[in-house]
Amino acid sequence: MLTINRLNVTLDTLTLAKDMSFSLLPGKVNVIIGPNGTGKSTLLKTLFGDIQAKSGDIRFQDQSLTSKKLSSWRKLFGYMPQDIRLDIELSVLEVVLLGQLDALSLRLDDSLIEQALSALDKIGLLHLANRSVNKLSGGQCQMILFAQALMRNPKILMLDEPVSALDLHFQHVLLDHLDEQTKQQGWVSLMVLHDLNLAAQYADNLLVLKNGQLVKSGNPKDILSPELIKDVYGVQAEISHDSHGLPFVRTIRKNPARTGMQVELSSSQPAKGIADAV
Repeated sequence: MLTINRLNVTLDTLTLAKDMSFSLLPGKVNVIIGPNGTGKSTLLKTLFGDIQAKSGDIRFQDQSLTSKKLSSWRKLFGYMPQDIRLDIELSVLEVVLLGQLDALSLRLDDSLIEQALSALDKIGLLHLANRSVNKLSGGQCQMILFAQALMRNPKILMLDEPVSALDLHFQHVLLDHLDEQTKQQGWVSLMVLHDLNLAAQYADNLLVLKNGQLVKSGNPKDILSPELIKDVYGVQAEISHDSHGLPFVRTIRKNPARTGMQVELSSSQPAKGIADAV
């Protein structure tokens, strides 16, 4: 179990996390949602040790995050940050293998290569193994970094907006594989998503942040409501349910545009094009 107790994070005079406490269970997919600038990415960076907390305790099983133990702490993680730029002269296979950097030597172990190729195969990108990563699209880079994170064999997997550059197909490829491996391997998985409907489909536990505070947590079916979305995002929404009973969020525009196209014609001169068609 990953436990966060009374976490406070500040940057200059800005509060990024305020008295935040929660626990994440192994084998569960946890999704963070909330408006821009509310501390979602900051929370991940703090858990990884990139940002130092002002106060509070971060603990996994019998280990606690401290500056002195940062190196051993990070070995627990597979971490995929937001930045997906890969402007390097390496092949896709080489980038995936970097997930096992501690195990690499002058001679690559065949089992590591097989593991990397298997990771690529499972996400449908085996055909790219020998291609240079700086020739890939943003979405392909995102999938490659996901495979690299899996190669670390993590205890804790953290992904910051992992599907932001992906089409519909690969969004579900990535998230289905994440869900399957989380439950099979007993990982603590934590990711940031902006798409509320993807969050509702894949989250076992939803963490709702606003202004650096955890305002709600729980199963999406239990906590997603029009009132919560109005409070957190400031927009009107309707909640329905799909065939599996999962909530589906539909936002409502404040001033819906009028449907159809209105064409104003002079009483004496029809518009060019329309007159030609008559």
